[in-house]
Amino acid sequence: MSSLTRPWQHDHDFHRHNDAAERGTRAVLWITLVAMVIEITAGWWFGSMALLADGWHMSSHAAAIGVSALAYAASRRLKHDPRFAFGTWKIEVLGGFASALFLLGVAALMAAASVQRLFDPQTIQFREAIGVAVLGLLVNVVCAVILGKVHHHGHGHTHHHGHGGHEHHHDDLNLRSAYLHVLADALTSVLAIVALVGGWIWGWVWLDPAMGLVGAALVANWARGLIAETSRVLLDREMDPPVVKEIREVVSGLDTSAQVELVDLHVWRVARDAYACTLTLVCADPGLTPTKVREALAVHEELAHCTVEIHHSR
Repeated sequence: MSSLTRPWQHDHDFHRHNDAAERGTRAVLWITLVAMVIEITAGWWFGSMALLADGWHMSSHAAAIGVSALAYAASRRLKHDPRFAFGTWKIEVLGGFASALFLLGVAALMAAASVQRLFDPQTIQFREAIGVAVLGLLVNVVCAVILGKVHHHGHGHTHHHGHGGHEHHHDDLNLRSAYLHVLADALTSVLAIVALVGGWIWGWVWLDPAMGLVGAALVANWARGLIAETSRVLLDREMDPPVVKEIREVVSGLDTSAQVELVDLHVWRVARDAYACTLTLVCADPGLTPTKVREALAVHEELAHCTVEIHHSR
């Protein structure tokens, strides 16, 4: 049995991206906290359910974005800790998972409060509420631009692997969770403005809680998708990415005098664009060695750690 490990954990582009993402999430956190106080206060004062929902979103999103920033900080501080066998990237994924749960909770609170307002309408001071909702939307746009720039820069490095030129790229799930929280806030602000304008012009008071229900459904759908992606990484459900197919292709193309049978294969992600794998082969050719297999697999740079075991059958 033999193994190969690349020095992937010291990738400078990876750490540069994390530093920028940490700065971006911290800036967005402070902006969100200020806007949160303004919107919650104005929502209670002017009696707008949609505006209150926007403020509540900001409060929970501030906590979730804080979790994202904390995850980056913990990953940075612990990156040289040898107790983390494959680095600290999954701390960030865990932060994204926690933020997704926050997002799902917010959707549930939005839905419950909106249903209550459908059966118990409240007087709304439309003009003032619209002004604050527009302010909230502007804040969300600024936050989205800040995180969007970091997210776009992180996509600037696309890797091609293997002779087939396959592309491998994975989102920063922690940054994506913070970005989705900002987008959810922006969506709620837009829906609040639509509801308030409709209520002000046509007297459709029901539109305010109805928009809250629409927003809750959309936010819940975003949260569900993010929970699925982060839990897939945390639970090591990684046997369907293209890299698994590429490993099988390498094994089937090995130059040997006897048939090679792949009897065991496990693949899991250990960094944003890096995988570890263990594989067991059965082959009657004594000339097939783990070193030759590793050399063949080395063409796929996303394989950061490979352990190869060969049983030479007769």
